[in-house]
Amino acid sequence: MKDSQGQILYVGKAKNLKNRVQSYFRNSNNHSPKIKKLVKHLRDFDYILTDTEFEAFMLECQLIKSIKPLYNRMMKSPQSFIYISISLTGKHRKIDIAYNPIEYDGKVYFGPYTSRSNVERALRGLKECFKLDCSNPNGTNSACLNYSLGSCLGRCLGGPAEQTYNDILDRFIGFLKGTDMSIFEDLNQMMLNASETFDFEAASAYRDHTQAVSSLLKKEKVIGFTEENHNIVAIERLTDSTIKLFLIKRTDILYSDNYAAAGNIEEKIKTDISAYFKKDEANAAGDISRHEIDAAHIIYRYLHSGICSYLIIPENWLDPENHSTLDLELKNLLNNPQHLQPPIYNE
Repeated sequence: MKDSQGQILYVGKAKNLKNRVQSYFRNSNNHSPKIKKLVKHLRDFDYILTDTEFEAFMLECQLIKSIKPLYNRMMKSPQSFIYISISLTGKHRKIDIAYNPIEYDGKVYFGPYTSRSNVERALRGLKECFKLDCSNPNGTNSACLNYSLGSCLGRCLGGPAEQTYNDILDRFIGFLKGTDMSIFEDLNQMMLNASETFDFEAASAYRDHTQAVSSLLKKEKVIGFTEENHNIVAIERLTDSTIKLFLIKRTDILYSDNYAAAGNIEEKIKTDISAYFKKDEANAAGDISRHEIDAAHIIYRYLHSGICSYLIIPENWLDPENHSTLDLELKNLLNNPQHLQPPIYNE
C-alpha cells in the first residue's frame, strides 16, 4: 500500500486480495485509529502473486524487514521478544529484562523469549528464593526496607552480602548457559526442606519457583529447531500435475522451483540439493536472533501444517558415497500419500 508520493505505507498478504482490500473500506467505524489513518493516506497498491501461502508469508516477512513500512511498525509491538540481561562487572550488578541487546555494554543476554510473563515469573522466583530483591541496590551502606522484610540478603549494606549476591548472579549465568545446575539444586532443596517441616504452603511456592526458573532452559521448539540449522527439503503439491520444491536453511529459502509431478524427478532434485546446500556450508548453527524469529515461526508452522511434506538432510548425505541413501529418502518423500491431492485453503 502506497501514499501519493509512492512511499510504501504497509505490506500484507492475503489469500483473497479483493476481500482483504475491501475490508479496509468497509465498516470503517470499527477500525482502529491506525487503520483509519492508513486508509486516509492510501493512494495506490502493488501486488505480487505467489504459488503458495507459505511463499506469501515469507515474502511478507522479507519485505517488512527490508522496507520497514511505517504502518507495519506501528501495528506490531516492539516488545514482542524479550531477553534476560545480567551485568558482568561493576560494584552494583543487576539482573533485568531487556528488549534490544546491545553489544559490548558489559552485560550478558539470554533469550530471546516470547513470553514476558514467564520470564518475569522466573526472575521473581529467583529473587524471592535467594533474597535478591534489594530496594536500595546502589549501596549506601544502610539497610533497605526489603532487608527488614527479609527479602534482601543485605547487598545494600555492602561487605560480604554484596559478594554473595554477585556469586548468585554468576551461578545463575552458569545455569542459563547450562554449565552450572547448583541454582536449580538449591531450589529443589528448599522445596524438600519445607516439605520435611510440613510447611506445605512454602513447599508449594518453592515448587512453583523451581518450575518457573527451570522453564528458562526449555527453549521454544521453534527456536531450538531453527538453531540446529537443518538442511530442509519441503514439497507441496500445487495441482494434480505440479509440485513445488523448497530448499530451506535456517530461516532462508535458498531455492524454490516448480516440477512436473510425473516421471523420475529425484535426480534433478538431488542435483539442486547438492548445489544449494553445499553453497551454504558457511552458515553455521548458533543462537537465533530476534530478527529471525518471525521467519523461523513461519517455516516451523509450515513444516508441521500438513500442507507439505519435508525431509531433513544430514550433512553426510551430501557426500557422494551416501547418495544412495539420499535417493531412497527422496523417493519416499515424493511417494508420500500426502501429495496425492493439492491442499485446500480456506478463503
